[in-house]
Amino acid sequence: MKLSLTDKVLIRPAREGDLQGVLRVEYESFKDPYPLDLLRHLLASNPLSFLVSEVDGKIVGYIIGTVRWLNIGHILAIAVDPKYRRRGIGTMLMKAVMDYFEKRAVRKVRLEARESNVVARRFYSSLGFSEVGRVPYYYSDGETAIVFEREL
Repeated sequence: MKLSLTDKVLIRPAREGDLQGVLRVEYESFKDPYPLDLLRHLLASNPLSFLVSEVDGKIVGYIIGTVRWLNIGHILAIAVDPKYRRRGIGTMLMKAVMDYFEKRAVRKVRLEARESNVVARRFYSSLGFSEVGRVPYYYSDGETAIVFEREL
């Protein structure tokens, strides 16, 4: 029996040594990537909900979640290396962070996506998120963010 890629994916909490790999995925995924110092801060602030996906020792994706106001989960970022997309890794990362949120009695999860990022918007909708608002000029280039929410 041949193993699928998702059989080889390890999802685990990020470590300091993973940040260069996360940064590489950031730069390959976004036109306004998070700088390394911000990634370090987010890792220190969210050590159990800053998760990476690893295939054969290589970081191929990550997700950063945080809990606000004790019961609101917020997904700050998610990205998968372009060479590994559309293979279930993003879904695995989302499931892992949602499991983390559920264990902490989170009632609602929210996230933002670029209005122009139709692929991401479809992905979030397929996971049960609904578009609930817009934030004009959210991104550094002035683009509007679409706000998504999902009840847990």
